[in-house]
Amino acid sequence: MSEAFDSWGRLDTHPRTAISVDAYEEAMPSAAPGAYLPFGNGRSYGDSCHNDRGSLIDNRPRARILSFDPGTGILRCEAGVTLRQVLERAVSHRFFLPVTPGTAFVTVGGALANDVHGKNHHSRGTFGHHVLSFTVLRSDGEPRVCSAHDHADLFRATIGGMGLTGLVTDVTLKLMKVPSPHIQQHAIRFDRLDAYFAMIGRVDAEHEYSVAWIDQLATGRSAGRGVLLAGDHADGACEFPDVPKGLKLAVPFRPPVSLLNRLTLKAFNEAYFRKEKPGETIATVKWPGYFYPLDAIRDWNRLYGRKGLYQHQSVYPEDNAPEITARLMETAREAGHGSFLTVLKRFGGQPSPGLLTFARPGFTLTLDFANQGAATLRLLDRLDEIVMAAGGAINPYKDARMRPDVFAASFPHWRALEALRDPALVSDFWRRTALSLSH
Repeated sequence: MSEAFDSWGRLDTHPRTAISVDAYEEAMPSAAPGAYLPFGNGRSYGDSCHNDRGSLIDNRPRARILSFDPGTGILRCEAGVTLRQVLERAVSHRFFLPVTPGTAFVTVGGALANDVHGKNHHSRGTFGHHVLSFTVLRSDGEPRVCSAHDHADLFRATIGGMGLTGLVTDVTLKLMKVPSPHIQQHAIRFDRLDAYFAMIGRVDAEHEYSVAWIDQLATGRSAGRGVLLAGDHADGACEFPDVPKGLKLAVPFRPPVSLLNRLTLKAFNEAYFRKEKPGETIATVKWPGYFYPLDAIRDWNRLYGRKGLYQHQSVYPEDNAPEITARLMETAREAGHGSFLTVLKRFGGQPSPGLLTFARPGFTLTLDFANQGAATLRLLDRLDEIVMAAGGAINPYKDARMRPDVFAASFPHWRALEALRDPALVSDFWRRTALSLSH
């Protein structure tokens, strides 16, 4: 079949060839090197989910929850199950995902392949910390059940391995027991960036979750102002329905130009900042609104126009984090770029179970920009330079253009993944980074 399997950044939209899992299983004995790549739900922003010289393996139809024990919270499912499906099955039993990214429409296989993080890395680590086992089908035809004790090298390489070690067919997770799926939110408005850094250690110690929205366009005494959204699961007396109905909003078409320009962003930032009262406001909010606010707007990425968007996520050490954070946002402003979603979080110190996991101790800043062509690419290179000089790293599953040397410095163990990569599988990202370093 041939249809568009776009990434979320929609930077390179064209029909792509894809086959079913059944067709791949039949083709495996004669699979050419680099001929395939598993595809989840297209929520990566760049080219880590593409293989334009070959075919994608569409994992989405394989989306059954195979078993769930409401006593232990252990759930086994096929890799095409989305996080939303997991939650819809689990929340009525008072279990929740121990780690979730900012969209529930990621597949479990995709969350594993990218070892995603959430608002509670400081307390729970990454998604891979809660994976008990999975089955991976290599192109030699042999399925392997991997865990921390069985096929341990392949287990570690597959967590965060961007789908390159084989086709994951099923995953077993340990979910987290909670009194309620909903969140008691503490919204703390701060007027400048140093106020955030002054309180984040205390806030993280007191709360399960924390994430800050930053007004990237603010300057002068207000530079770095924002809202810190800390939270914990509400108590069992919360009367919200377990699975609230989502808003039925959508962006029906992709506008010819980005609607998220400097003027509209400045107005949005002002309104978002002012909607929270000064100081700290405590309220109980429904779990979709706290964890997945943008999921309520279907195809929100269309707001960036026909040229798509670039997202830049970096992590850098705590010691110089205030300075680096300010420099990254200022550099974008000076380049004439405004970021709609500017998110700042603190990562904890848990060592990752994954070989190429992005999350590591320090602070992570996410910026996204409407694609303005060469000017945006120059800005992104400059942001990379700032981060790498600080001893940081760039997130590969948010990337569509980092240089091979930046990738190698971000992930010094990449050769170990290359040694375990299934020869039938490769991505456009891996070709332009790791394989270009190998030749």
